[in-house]
Amino acid sequence: MTSVEEPARPGERERVRDAARTQAEILDVATQEFARAGYDGARVDEIAARTRTTKRMIYYYFGGKEQLFTTVLERAYTVIREAEQELDVEHLDPVAAIRRLAEVTFDHHEQHPDFIRLVSIENIHEAHHIAASEKLGRIGSPALDVIRRILAEGRRSGLFTAEVDAVDLHAMISSFCFFRVSNRHTFGALFGRDLVDPAQRTHYRTMLGDMVIAYLTAERASH
Repeated sequence: MTSVEEPARPGERERVRDAARTQAEILDVATQEFARAGYDGARVDEIAARTRTTKRMIYYYFGGKEQLFTTVLERAYTVIREAEQELDVEHLDPVAAIRRLAEVTFDHHEQHPDFIRLVSIENIHEAHHIAASEKLGRIGSPALDVIRRILAEGRRSGLFTAEVDAVDLHAMISSFCFFRVSNRHTFGALFGRDLVDPAQRTHYRTMLGDMVIAYLTAERASH
């Protein structure tokens, strides 16, 4: 006789929803706290005080401060991976496709300054939490597959001349987008220019695409 799984009762469903909401709230606050104070400076007590829960409940859900930080990183990377998965450039020519890819990275980094700070903090810790995360090890980067296809088409059509792989091009695009947000304060103090000034946004967004395309399509002397 085949057993039929009994549906969750209304009260049970509500408890599940409450738990999900609580965990999401904890992660929202933890993201802000880790981005503000760094891994070493962040306090679970402070995160608990700013949420509708307790330190004990945070440990129950996440296991401890280190696991909480890892979960914060996993969620932050998931957001950008989801944006990459939604990227639709199949109908564009290689030049327009690369420009669109650069714009998506530019927009994401600008809209998620906490992501920039979290990544900077994790680099200080030599990617200890990322290396230990099975989820981040599986998540990959949809953007790399897109870049590979665009590069292949660009070379077939003769538009792209650069001998560059997807990872290097991804690094080239990300470095400008990351620097613009992560170094805005030091750059502004030294040079008197705000890299995230809304009045200059279109200028920098266009400049990024122009730089990448100029590199990919430049005439190269034969050796």
